[in-house]
Amino acid sequence: MHYTLNQLQVFLKVAQTQSVTKTAEALHLTQPAISIQLKNFQDQFDIPLTEVVGRKIYITEFGKEIAKAAEEIINQVNAINQKTLQYKGQLAGRLKITIVSTAKYVMPYFLSDFLKRNPGIELLMDVTNKLRVIDSLADNEVDFSMVSILPDKLQLEHIDLLPNKLFLVGSAKASFDESRPLSEQLDELNWIYREKGSGTRQMMEAFVEQNHWAIAKKLELTSNEAVKQAVIAGLGFSIMPLIGIKNELNNGDLKIYPIEGLPQSTMWQLVWMKGKNHSPVTAAFLDYIKKEAQSIIQQKFEWYLKY
Repeated sequence: MHYTLNQLQVFLKVAQTQSVTKTAEALHLTQPAISIQLKNFQDQFDIPLTEVVGRKIYITEFGKEIAKAAEEIINQVNAINQKTLQYKGQLAGRLKITIVSTAKYVMPYFLSDFLKRNPGIELLMDVTNKLRVIDSLADNEVDFSMVSILPDKLQLEHIDLLPNKLFLVGSAKASFDESRPLSEQLDELNWIYREKGSGTRQMMEAFVEQNHWAIAKKLELTSNEAVKQAVIAGLGFSIMPLIGIKNELNNGDLKIYPIEGLPQSTMWQLVWMKGKNHSPVTAAFLDYIKKEAQSIIQQKFEWYLKY
């Protein structure tokens, strides 16, 4: 057998996600590249590692055993690399983070310089929904998470990073009765919501309830990007985080519609379980954030702070 470390990494990620698409996104490769690596790896075994039913890929029992062995090999290789760097006096290890989907517009800016200064650190960041983020914290699967609304049932420590400002947003070409104030027409409009469990959905529902609007027309979508594209297409209005619509505002696809009570703000927070024992890598990252957060905010989010 002549499988490569890269093939092991690809197969392990496929086993974890049960999706070629998600594996390609996670490893920053194209789907055809993942499919080729997967085929080349499978060709070295007489027993199937996967099976496809309909459009979904499943891992066979044999494949699960190979995935477990692949994970052990990859962990050993990472340990060797880390020990080499440590002997050179460099910080080395893994930094595992989960973030809610809209935090993808925020978190990278707080990681970039830290990772450049410490090339021996491997970042594992999962961009997912709020429920998965909470589960990853509760199960101690990650070092840190980024959320905009703290979960109620977990004992967490946190650092406030950046306000999460939410505005009423519609297509720049949206039409409504201009002879009446927009605030009097909101319960007549089509509203586009995020899925249940989303922090944005939670805030939006509270705002609608607070204003006693009887929303008759509602569309529910499962990502901020999907909501954004639906609003651009003229399917309705939504209350959206400003952080994810900078380009669309600049190029005139979207427009902020001012109404009383908005914007509302939550807070992007870096969170971790209370009492967590930090590794040298996570302790160094926490120290970096405490020292550099305000400088990063001023440099990278100057446009945002003006709203």
